[in-house]
Amino acid sequence: MARWEPNARDRLERAALALFAEHGYDATTVNEIADRAGLTKSTFFRHFADKREVLFGGQDVLSQRFSDAIRATAPAATIGACLAAALESAAPAFTPERHDLALQRRAIIAATSELRERELLKRAGLSSAIADALRARGADDTTARLAAELGVLAFSTAFAHWAAPKNRQPYTEIAHTALRDLQARAAALGSEADLRA
Repeated sequence: MARWEPNARDRLERAALALFAEHGYDATTVNEIADRAGLTKSTFFRHFADKREVLFGGQDVLSQRFSDAIRATAPAATIGACLAAALESAAPAFTPERHDLALQRRAIIAATSELRERELLKRAGLSSAIADALRARGADDTTARLAAELGVLAFSTAFAHWAAPKNRQPYTEIAHTALRDLQARAAALGSEADLRA
């Protein structure tokens, strides 16, 4: 494959995921990823800071999308509507073509403690971005933090369902269902029925 061809980032990502699955994350080098993609090591570093970012590079974009969506929501919108808009803003990343990559990514992260820790840090960053955006809209600190945690839980739940091997349901539909379910469960926490459910 010619080294100048377009879609280098996608090629690098696919090559890295294949190599991580074949040889393990720790045993795979940046040189091997670049070679598998038919690109150079310097091209790899133009797209990713290190090999971990192949798995997590999209998180910063996601945080920005969530923040932008919350800030763009109508001034009178509820916090729930802001969270729904944030979740919906992630939809472009969850195409049918990326479904198999999501499965590979989940398996690779689950197999390596360093990557699981990194994922937790990235989730904390996502929660912080949501909380900041909600505070900018006037939410008090506790409400913003609680809503952000709910939003991240809805997102991770939706992602897990969307990435399930046999799933063909669109991400947006799953995300809205996950958010409504979590909101209902949170509202029921004060009832006596919640312990018997």
